[in-house]
Amino acid sequence: MTDEGRPPERLVRDVRARWAIAVACLAIIGLAVAMLVVTKDSGQPEGTSPAPSTTVTQPGPTVTVTATPTTSPRPSPSPTRIFRYQPLWPFTSAADAAAWQRAYRSDGKQPWHLDAAQTALAFTTGFLDFDEIDLVVAKSVRGDEAYVSVGYRAEGNRPSVAAVLHLARLGQGSDAPWEVVGSRDSSLTLTRPRYGAAAGSPLSVGGRITGVDEAIRVDVRQASSDARLGTYCCVAAGGENQPWSAQVSFRTPADPVVVIVASTGGHYQGVEAFAVTAIRSTD
Repeated sequence: MTDEGRPPERLVRDVRARWAIAVACLAIIGLAVAMLVVTKDSGQPEGTSPAPSTTVTQPGPTVTVTATPTTSPRPSPSPTRIFRYQPLWPFTSAADAAAWQRAYRSDGKQPWHLDAAQTALAFTTGFLDFDEIDLVVAKSVRGDEAYVSVGYRAEGNRPSVAAVLHLARLGQGSDAPWEVVGSRDSSLTLTRPRYGAAAGSPLSVGGRITGVDEAIRVDVRQASSDARLGTYCCVAAGGENQPWSAQVSFRTPADPVVVIVASTGGHYQGVEAFAVTAIRSTD
């Protein structure tokens, strides 16, 4: 072919340039379409970055639920209180204690029955007539048991302990009263007759004592009466943990339980130490 049959070189360059521009436009259009498809599939608006993946719970239909009444568990009943001692004072039996509870719930009288320390003092100053033993020196209460140290204060001296009384709750319920049931002995002990033993008149009584020039008096009493059933006075004693003994006669009691009281004093006041125990009467 001659030069006259060839297209001009400038025309070829123009065609090639236009072709390249067309291809580039097609590529740009294809990329834009692809991006539009991806954007629509991702649920994101154009021109924004994808949000973090989040699980969304759509609200469902409203459901009305009718609550079924439930029965509340009943509180466990309080365990039955078991009284293992001899009732010395102020009550002669659980029935007597229950009678006081009913009266107290009605009129609120004699609330001191609910206080171990006040009951101990009422026992010494009221029942035993030990007017000088009018102090509570110490008190220990654990559940249904209590130990109350009662005593006196001699002039210019610190309080002295005359006896440690043992008390227990008698009856059922949170308002069961305190009952004196014996003593925890130290310098003056009362070991005969044995606590809770069955015995009658005449009665052999004894124990041990630590002291100087002591004179031990023995009284036989019952909770239902202020009068003594019998008395023995007095046993001369002294020394370090020395034995002492006596025999006392007493009239027939009305109560099933008899209270035995041993006491001594005379140095600072009439009664400075005492011990108590209880027996079941056979008379």
